[in-house]
Amino acid sequence: MAESMMSKAATMEIPINSNGDSRNLAEDDSLEQAAKIQWSLREKVGSPAGLRDLQQVMVSGPNLNETSIVSGGYGGTTEGIIPTSSIKGSNMHHGSSNSSMTAEEATRGVAVEKFDIVKKWGLNTYKCTKQLISERFGRGSRTVDLELEAQIEVLRETKRKYENVLQLARALTNHFYSMVQTQHALGDTFADLSLKSPELRDEFGYNAETQKLLCKNGETLLGAINFFVSSINTMVNKTMEDTLMTIKMYENARLEFDAYRADLEELNMGPRDAVTMARIEAAQQQYQIHKDKYERLRSDVSIKLKFLEENKVKVMHKQLLLFHNAISAYFAGNQQQLEQTLKQFNIKLKPPGADKPSWLEEQ
Repeated sequence: MAESMMSKAATMEIPINSNGDSRNLAEDDSLEQAAKIQWSLREKVGSPAGLRDLQQVMVSGPNLNETSIVSGGYGGTTEGIIPTSSIKGSNMHHGSSNSSMTAEEATRGVAVEKFDIVKKWGLNTYKCTKQLISERFGRGSRTVDLELEAQIEVLRETKRKYENVLQLARALTNHFYSMVQTQHALGDTFADLSLKSPELRDEFGYNAETQKLLCKNGETLLGAINFFVSSINTMVNKTMEDTLMTIKMYENARLEFDAYRADLEELNMGPRDAVTMARIEAAQQQYQIHKDKYERLRSDVSIKLKFLEENKVKVMHKQLLLFHNAISAYFAGNQQQLEQTLKQFNIKLKPPGADKPSWLEEQ
């Protein structure tokens, strides 16, 4: 075993030369040096300490990851040393480079897509701005639907008037609420004075009861007015506003349609070479797309205006009847008719203090 270990140790240090020529002096020197190492190892292995040293050297030998491959050129004496760790490193670098290339291509694709979107938006904005300026200065033509434009103008005027009604109804609610609170405080004061003034007990008592009755009827009327205000607010700020948003989309579509129509007309008036024909075909496609969009939104606006008018008549008929009956019953002092009016329109009054949070919610 010791002989085989010595032979392995001796041969590990012998490099591989290019041609194996016996006349090479470097090979003679290396062979002589190997013989000396083998003779010294034989002497050391003879002792136990030498055997332990040799085993330690063999156990703690060079790591395979750190070894080098020694090679020589076929026609020369030069030696090339290739670290084995560089092989693994090159593979890892190749894999990371592939992943980085994939990420870079994906990023480039997203950037190109965003650039195309911005480009289309910029071109569309330029065409629409050009068309709008032409219309303002009277140099461009615009598509007009006279019947639909008249209905849109009526809706805008109606919305302005209903907003005024809503503002006045809210002001009435605030003033009437202040009056009801004043009547409530006055009734409490009369009731307190009737207890502290025996000589005027009956007079103060009558007035206290009257103010409490007026306060109760006032709270009932406030419930009816609040329902009226809530319904008008829903119709003005939700139903009408939704229709006006559709109208705004329709007007933008009309402007885009006229812009692309003018662009197509301008191209048709120019020369008819190959480049121009390709541009005319592309402009024709865009013109058709925006024409379909314009006609679709025009149809949507017509339908919404029709349904809005029907809904407005139905809602206002109910709300105006409620407002009239409640106001008439209150100022006539007919408490029974006032309560019947609220039941007729399914209006439920909130009990006093219902809007205030509980003591648990205040914590």
